[in-house]
Amino acid sequence: MIKGLRTVVYPVDDLAAARDWYARTFETAPYFDEPFYVGFAIGGFELGMIPADKFKAAKAGSMVYWGVDDIEAETDRLVGLGATVHAAIEDVGEGIQTVELADPFGNLLCLILNPHFDPAAVR
Repeated sequence: MIKGLRTVVYPVDDLAAARDWYARTFETAPYFDEPFYVGFAIGGFELGMIPADKFKAAKAGSMVYWGVDDIEAETDRLVGLGATVHAAIEDVGEGIQTVELADPFGNLLCLILNPHFDPAAVR
């Protein structure tokens, strides 16, 4: 049985720079930090990074959305940290907003403001 999202892994050319950038972005230190993998525990999920030369799939092949409470403020904060807007904030209906940002390493970092999502319902 598939239980839901557990880990997102981004390939990066500079693991140390990506580790530092994501530590600032999520305002937390990684719980696992090795030359072959860096892992952060974020809201019950894992954000991982691996050296791009060890990654077999194409970069930016997936879109993963991270939940936020204030999409405009968080977009501004991440742009201030060096992300760029890939697709602007969009209202996709019923009060749900999304934005696509590109991290400095070529991966999409998408945000979602979804007032209907109940994290307590996730098992």
